[in-house]
Amino acid sequence: MFPADVEVRPPVRRGDVEALVSTEEPGTLIIVDGTFHNYPAVGHVELRTALEHGWRVWGLSSMGAIRAAEMEVLGMRGYGAVYQRFATDPSFSDDEVALVHASEPPYRPASEPMVHIRSFLNSLVLEGNLSEHHAQEVTASLKNRWYGDRTHQALAELLPLDEVLPRLADHRLKTIDLLDFTEEQPWR
Repeated sequence: MFPADVEVRPPVRRGDVEALVSTEEPGTLIIVDGTFHNYPAVGHVELRTALEHGWRVWGLSSMGAIRAAEMEVLGMRGYGAVYQRFATDPSFSDDEVALVHASEPPYRPASEPMVHIRSFLNSLVLEGNLSEHHAQEVTASLKNRWYGDRTHQALAELLPLDEVLPRLADHRLKTIDLLDFTEEQPWR
């Protein structure tokens, strides 16, 4: 997915950026996913330090989108639909992108981020396959659960549709942002 000259690392956690900045010459740092449940999240201070040391720092999709929206005034750059939501909607919360995933590569998800579910439900309403009222009920039910309980099974139980999962794949905004980012390569 990424060009050969891009080094891909595991989801970022507190201390990773600090370690990188202390051992490498400034370059481009792209934050996509990060930890926050099992390990502390990447800190604002370490990202600010990277920017101050001449690193170009981008954020998208998940933890990267959150930090880019929070640190745009300091020079961090954001990309994609998820970043735009964080940057423009003050009510858009961190749990919208949260999910439970395996701790080892390829980090398979065990739950579905709310931002994906919202996009999917909106499309069902626009297509006339779900009423606005039912979409709001499903959204409220899932939003009021712990992010790890926002599973495909939970969604399927709330929807009267036979093919929920295959259609949900088209609404994985975090993945779409990453794919678009790697194709457009705005960091170059």
